[in-house]
Amino acid sequence: MEYFPAHLSRAESDEMADGIEAHFRRHGFGLWAAERRESEEFIGFIGLAVPRFEAAFTPCVEIGWRLARSHWGRGLATEGARAAMRHAFEHLGLPSLVSFTVPANLRSRRVMEKLGMTHDPADDFDHPGLPAGHLLRSHVLYRLSRTEWIQRSAETRVAVAP
Repeated sequence: MEYFPAHLSRAESDEMADGIEAHFRRHGFGLWAAERRESEEFIGFIGLAVPRFEAAFTPCVEIGWRLARSHWGRGLATEGARAAMRHAFEHLGLPSLVSFTVPANLRSRRVMEKLGMTHDPADDFDHPGLPAGHLLRSHVLYRLSRTEWIQRSAETRVAVAP
């Protein structure tokens, strides 16, 4: 929660979990619980969501992640997000995905770049859920189209082919 306005109370966390379940029912996709394979320890969530606010780039589907700090820097967000991206493009047939964060969140921005997403400063926005002047209001937006993903996937397969 380093780049979020506040930590969630237990009641707020439970409400969020209920909202994630409702999102799955409504859209057929959502944020998956993430756990370590070897320990089955819950470490956060990774997946797809339809943002609940209006902005120049909505409606859209966001790819996102939120992992416990003790699991940062191990490639888990990238691994999980790649699976979510594959699901979005191969199974759901979505035309594009976005991801966004505050400019200072360099770890998440690096994951977005590893996923092949690109940033255009012209797309940056002020998050409408935060008041003017709030330290975390400014956000950067990254995008990736299904067409770009297919092209990059093909290039990767050719590059690693024997």
